[in-house]
Amino acid sequence: MDAPDDAPPGTSEALALLHELGAEKIDHPGGTLLAHLVRVRERLARWQARPALQLAGLCHAFYSTDGFATALLPIGRRADLRAVIGTEAEELVHFYASCDRTASYPTLGDPAPSFHDRFTDTTSSPTRQQLRDFAELTVANELDLVDQNPSWKAHGGADLLPLFTRFRPLLTVEAWQDCEATLT
Repeated sequence: MDAPDDAPPGTSEALALLHELGAEKIDHPGGTLLAHLVRVRERLARWQARPALQLAGLCHAFYSTDGFATALLPIGRRADLRAVIGTEAEELVHFYASCDRTASYPTLGDPAPSFHDRFTDTTSSPTRQQLRDFAELTVANELDLVDQNPSWKAHGGADLLPLFTRFRPLLTVEAWQDCEATLT
């Protein structure tokens, strides 16, 4: 799979690493993990996300997530991914992967949100930019699952719209419009 011409620098190298690590052979709702990751990056590109966030979307499952236990790389090999997609994008991937959703989601729309790291079992106060990136990536990820698996909307859709409504101040207009179009 080749990177589209308008993809950010590093996309081809990230795709090569995903292939090397077998992402196209890992089952994921709606097909394979690789197909999902590509669609998430493409959705972020349609929302005009900056390059680092697009690369994070392509690589968001490298260290596993709270909702997808399969890791392509152990957390101790962050430098390997950083060398391919850059520091900013890798930090976004790590932040996304580290989220303890049960502990963090209820507070992320609050004036003083707290973020619980499932890797270190610590809680922190994320920056506004971290929250914006996390919200956009979360929405892109979940909307892809809804698009690919209509039963996902019936199963989790009732929880997604209230969550994304809390995220609304953090989302771009494009992301929010996609939420409304997909979930209502």
